[in-house]
Amino acid sequence: MKILIKNIKELLQVRENTIAKVSGAEMAILPKIDNAFLIIENNMIADFGTMIDCPDTAFDQVIDAAGKTVLPTWVDSHTHIVYAGNREQEFVDRINGLSYEEIANRGGGILNSAKKLNATSEEEIYNQSKVRLEEVMQQGTGAVEIKSGYGLTVEGELKMLRVIKKLAENYPIKIKATFLGAHAFPVEYKENHSAYIDLIINEMLPKIAEEKLADYIDAFLETGYFSVEETERIMEAGKQFGLTAKIHVNQFTAINGIAACVKHEALSVDHLEIVTDEDIEILKGSKTMPVALPSCSYFISIPYTPARKMIAAGLPLALATDFNPGTTPSGNMNFVVATACIKMKMTPEEAINAATINGAYAIGISETHGSITKGKSASMIITKPLTSYYQLPYAFGSNLIDQVIIEGKLI
Repeated sequence: MKILIKNIKELLQVRENTIAKVSGAEMAILPKIDNAFLIIENNMIADFGTMIDCPDTAFDQVIDAAGKTVLPTWVDSHTHIVYAGNREQEFVDRINGLSYEEIANRGGGILNSAKKLNATSEEEIYNQSKVRLEEVMQQGTGAVEIKSGYGLTVEGELKMLRVIKKLAENYPIKIKATFLGAHAFPVEYKENHSAYIDLIINEMLPKIAEEKLADYIDAFLETGYFSVEETERIMEAGKQFGLTAKIHVNQFTAINGIAACVKHEALSVDHLEIVTDEDIEILKGSKTMPVALPSCSYFISIPYTPARKMIAAGLPLALATDFNPGTTPSGNMNFVVATACIKMKMTPEEAINAATINGAYAIGISETHGSITKGKSASMIITKPLTSYYQLPYAFGSNLIDQVIIEGKLI
């Protein structure tokens, strides 16, 4: 199948050569071609350039993108798409004045989702989750990380990871799976943390490795959840099973978690609503990608990741949704990009880089996703006619997507 997209008003994120990520001042540069064409062949980007050089040969399909912008699909590097039920009541509880911590302390939050998931069949969890996955694909996401973490039992965690694997087998979207058994301590282990971590290391991890169900390992490194020392133990165990760390950290408090993550060469540190000067210094020159989740800040009214300070210090930054039933019941990356511009004062160029090439780095797929580069996956968004790509974050409440192509397939 050979597809030509012609008369593209703006072809964004054009990279002649594959790059891993962009950092600091580089994030403000978004390479583009005006009045462009792009050719897809065998589900990959085969060629692109200006319309003057557009080949005059036969194609199986021709898409006229006059007035439209084409850019790589979003890469959402942090989600919890697989879950059962919802937490709508907690949404109302927060409106009525309860904090995240107060809701958790009375059996809500992660433990509420775990109770629902363990009482729901694997088939039903799959059926609920695929609806969410299909929705984010239609919203322009072409690669996604999905975490477990609402099982908190051996069988519950395996059930979630099997659902993630089944989604990856049945949909063209690129999916990376992360094992998040260390999401919260179950009630029965509240006073015996070490025993639950033993369960993760000695029972969950071997079975996950045996079935090849995960790419990464995660933990909620936060006051009242997993301490720095406990998280280090989990990261070390993950390494023994070939799982690189991607860690929740600095959402509510800064407790030297970032230093531990960098020491253990975590691929990403996610949330970062609270970031100290020391954290920034530690991240400089590391291989660890900071990931901001602005729609979480929006939904539960907590601070936004200090993007301007981090970029000014020369750091890279990725953007992701944190799609989950409790604190971000949305997987809309378009809203994330807009919110990053509006609330975090990122420029459109920085936000698009953060949601494409840097997002790809944060889940280890920079070689195949995140930019318009020959030989990369043909995964792209074709917008409706736009005045310029600035309209994407500016018109934050409008659906500006016309078509989505994922792995060469029109969604």
